[in-house]
Amino acid sequence: YDYETKYVTSTSQAYIPARISEELNAQVREWAVRIFTALGCSGLSRVDFFVTRDTNEIVFNEINTLPGFTPISMYPKMWGADGLPFAALLDRVIALAAEA
Repeated sequence: YDYETKYVTSTSQAYIPARISEELNAQVREWAVRIFTALGCSGLSRVDFFVTRDTNEIVFNEINTLPGFTPISMYPKMWGADGLPFAALLDRVIALAAEA
């Protein structure tokens, strides 16, 4: 996954929400919150995982403490799929910054 694949050729495909069970999705979300908290993060971040096809094992990949924040970036797309539109997400991020 590189710049050309992501932005130039548009050959990558994202599935939002991920094509996993509700139970597995809940577990990934729980792990994301735990990792975010354990690392002392605040404000916004994106916690990335892999899920193995054969065993559904969750593998932590990375935490991105400054994820892309344009309307075409994954971070706002994921929140949008969860019911939080881009403008409301901006309001939330500003409120979190004011609390810090």
